[in-house]
Amino acid sequence: MLNRLQKAQQLMSEQGLDAVILNPGPTQFYFSGLHLHLMERPMCLFLDPDKTPAIVLPELERQQLSHATIPLEPFFYSADVAAWHEAYRMAADYMELNGKTVGIEPTRFRYLEMSYIQQAAPEVQFTSAEELIAILRMCKDAQEKAAMKAAIEISQRALTAALDHFNVGMTELELASELTMQMLQAGAENVAFGAIVSGGPNSANPHAMPGDRQIQNGDLLVIDYGAMKDGYCADITRTFGIGEIESEFEQIHKITQQANAAARAFAKPGVRAGDVDKAARKVIESAGYGAYFTHRVGHGLGMEGHEPPYMHSTNDLILQEGMTFTIEPGIYLPGRGGVRVEDDVILTADGCESLTTLPRELQLL
Repeated sequence: MLNRLQKAQQLMSEQGLDAVILNPGPTQFYFSGLHLHLMERPMCLFLDPDKTPAIVLPELERQQLSHATIPLEPFFYSADVAAWHEAYRMAADYMELNGKTVGIEPTRFRYLEMSYIQQAAPEVQFTSAEELIAILRMCKDAQEKAAMKAAIEISQRALTAALDHFNVGMTELELASELTMQMLQAGAENVAFGAIVSGGPNSANPHAMPGDRQIQNGDLLVIDYGAMKDGYCADITRTFGIGEIESEFEQIHKITQQANAAARAFAKPGVRAGDVDKAARKVIESAGYGAYFTHRVGHGLGMEGHEPPYMHSTNDLILQEGMTFTIEPGIYLPGRGGVRVEDDVILTADGCESLTTLPRELQLL
């Protein structure tokens, strides 16, 4: 993590950022190793191109600093709300923030922390650090890859175990609950997101929430889920047929499987992210189902379920070794059923390695 900090400091200098301020969350953990949570008490990590990073946090979190993986200059505050301003003033003075350009995470930085910083340094200028953070987090190192593989292996074992308990007539919610329990029993520290378990017409909704509908013979069943291990996520989708299904359902599954294979074969360092999407889309469009592939082919994966790179057709980003993302084409027939086949992949020096190994063929339950 010291290496990550050094890379960030170099990029900050190159991009004209005097500091980067991070709320608790994945990026703060990425740099510091601290598992802190957003709450009503304002907490910030301050990165500077030249100084030891600073952190402002409540006194009750003091023991958390024993888990830090980088040197930190701490500024604590008591339960007295009036003392919070003083901690931020001291941190701002240490960082010499007033009049400086400070990068933040647009999707995570809050008004709460911003107000304390602005009071402590009235002339501070905030800007997005999204590009800097993406550059650092998109390419995974060996430790990150190992954590993702562990999350994926847990997820795959859990799905096999959950399906052993499946019976026709179970509700979507019952199967989702079973799958969640199996992930935790298999060693997950948490789930990456609430499992999508959608049967019959519901499977035509890519982001359907599991409900009380009973899974019936003739259904397509989409299961999209993932475990979290050591701070990293899995995100896997497989589609099943329940009993005897329509021939068109078998056909769209085969087409989707072929689109998944085409995208995996195309993905490698040096190609556009958008062209991976196009490789999958071409297969589905050629089969006459282009109008029913309604989302991008994938998204980055790591400490968050959705992160850069985003694999949509207009993304000109050139892919690099170490980038991890999903490949998840789908075909959705409104009111009838849908199919999605999703793998988690990492780019190697000359190609694309699938970290997921579950069968991609249509399985009948």
